Order: sequence, then C-alpha cells, then structure tokens
Amino acid sequence: MVSTTASVNRYLLCCGDATDLQTWSNTPYFLLQAGQAKGFLQGGLALQPQQLRRERWLWNLGQWLRTGNAGGFQYSQAFGLRLLQQAHLPTDQPLRLLSHFPLLPSQPWSSLWKVSFYIDATTRQVFEDYGVGDRLAPAYRQQILAREQQAYQQAEQIVCMADWAAQSVIADYGINPAKVHVVPGGANLDEAQLVQLPSSPNPPAPTQNQPLRLGFLGKEWQRKGGPFLLSVADQLIDLGIPSVIRAIGPDPKTLPAHPALQPLGFINKQTETARFVAELQSWHFGTLFSSAEASPRSNLECLRLGVPVLTHAIGGIASTLPDAGCGQLFSPYPSPQTVANWIRDRLTPYDAYLSWRSALATRWAEFTWATAVEQLSRILD
Repeated sequence: MVSTTASVNRYLLCCGDATDLQTWSNTPYFLLQAGQAKGFLQGGLALQPQQLRRERWLWNLGQWLRTGNAGGFQYSQAFGLRLLQQAHLPTDQPLRLLSHFPLLPSQPWSSLWKVSFYIDATTRQVFEDYGVGDRLAPAYRQQILAREQQAYQQAEQIVCMADWAAQSVIADYGINPAKVHVVPGGANLDEAQLVQLPSSPNPPAPTQNQPLRLGFLGKEWQRKGGPFLLSVADQLIDLGIPSVIRAIGPDPKTLPAHPALQPLGFINKQTETARFVAELQSWHFGTLFSSAEASPRSNLECLRLGVPVLTHAIGGIASTLPDAGCGQLFSPYPSPQTVANWIRDRLTPYDAYLSWRSALATRWAEFTWATAVEQLSRILD
C-alpha cells in the first residue's frame, strides 16, 4: 500500500511491476529510478498480472462463448479493476498517479485521484499498426477504445513518447491538444555503471580485416528490419565497403545464414554493461528499419553512447532522432541502394565522419532518463 501523507506524492504504474527491471523492456524501471532520484516520483506500484491466470482463463472462455473470439483480457475493465486492487490504493484520499498503460487505472476512478498518462502508443495504434486488434471481436475493440477515450478526457495530462502517439490521442480520441505533450524518454541504461567505464575508441575506417559495422538491437529480427539490413550490407560490399551486421537480441538459431551476419545473441545490459557498451560503441551506425514501432529504446541507447543511428520515419521512430547530428532519418522504406550510398558518402572523408560522431558524443545527457524526468516535471508539476 502506498503512503499518502503528502498530497504531492506521485506513483508510477504500468501493466506489471514498475519496480522490476524485467517489466516492459525495462522502461518503467529506469523511469522510476530517475524519477525517484529527482524527487518527481515517490514510488512505483508492483502489480502482478500473472496472479490473474485463473481469471484470465475464465474471462477468455466467456468471451469466446459470447463473441467467438477469445483473448483480450488485459484490455478488459475486469482485468484493470482486479489488477489495481493488488495495490490497495485509497479511494477516499488524494493521490497522484502516472500511468504507462492507457487502460490503468480502469474507469471509473476516484474523483480524488489526479491521473496523467505517459504512453508510447495508443491502444488504437497497437490494434492497427501492430495487428493486435485482429483477433478481438469488433464490438469489444470499440468498447476498449471508448474506455480509453474516457480516461484521456478525465486525465490531467497525456504525455507521449512520440509525436506519432500524440497525434493519435488528438485525432483518434478527440483530446484537446493543450493537454497532450511529447517527451521521448531516455536510454534504458544504468547511468551509475556507465560513468565508471573507460572510454571506447572510435571504430576504424572500414577495411577487409575490420569491416564496417552496422548494429541491430532488438529481439524481433523480421519486424525490426533485419532482412533489409542484409540487403544494405550486400549493396555496401558491391560498393567496395566490407560490411557486417552485428545483431544483439535475436536467438542465433532463428537467423538466416548470411556471410555478413554476425549474431551475438542476448547481452544482459545490467550484468554485462561493459560488454554491451563496448559492442555498441564499436558500431559505425546503429540501425532500425522497423515495419511497426512506437518509441524504440534502441535508438536512444545508441545515441546515449555516441553512436549515430540510421532509421526511417515509421511510427514513433522520428521522435527518437531529434536532428541530423544524430544520424539519418530516411523516408519510409528506402531502397537498400539509397541507404548504402548515403553511408558511403557519410564515411568520405573518414575524418569528417569521426568529427560528426565526436560532436554527437558530447550530447549524451540529452538521451538520459534524468533529462526526460526534468521535462516531465515541467509538464506535470
């Protein structure tokens, strides 16, 4: 149970345990740590969706009998109410909540609560851009979106991690633009560990023995553009630039055989921080050519470590690449030739590339959660 002795207390909640590093790609955890360090957040709610397995099974059975479409319990009002009951929040006392999940707290909530949202995507975007809504009954989808709209209408502020999500809040849900804001967030990296690491050397100019390194960071090889990267590598090699793809995240057994692909498997950022940092800083470019993306942490992690990013304007990606000093934002779905030619030109002369990269490294603080929390506090306080 949370303390409510001070009316300014604000607590973070998400669809899970906000205090656990493993929840939601680490984002709630790192936001909470930075928020507590700045006095912006007083704590996070440790909710346990896994304890609702029996309720999920019964609800899905009922949904299948009613509509012929099972699934979607996590979007239901029943799920939201049961999950939030775990926190024993007082409904008769003032409370401030910052929610990373658009359907928590479930409507209706106490009139004494002041709720704001900090989201990476609206539920409509999750349903349509990621295809999640395809398995749900159409009438049920509309019920979910209507409850989300009510939550946004009642909320104090809605902060989005990308302009893409903010535009959906305004256009799809009819919310007043005056209470919709954009704060991209920060890199999900342990700043206390980063400051203790020695500086890594810049990657050398590409040669046959030390080829150009394009980095891939993420579990979903197909969705995040892995096959496209292999085509870019082929084009670079045809241009006379030896190149490899360094892939962190995907299971190597699931990846295609390709002479340019170097799978590294999973690297734990928390327990293998030095290895993770050294690997990313050995890349000439981080990359992300995803088919659907909300607000990728991988871009911000590269930028925090001084590694420029190559990506395209899909979903919320653009908001993680603030300007040309951070890399290159291509139009959606560029050709491999376009990207390869851009890389060739950017590397020539190589001293100019190194100067460009060095200027990015000095901007590291822009891409931290500490900076994001300062922006959030200005909006919400």
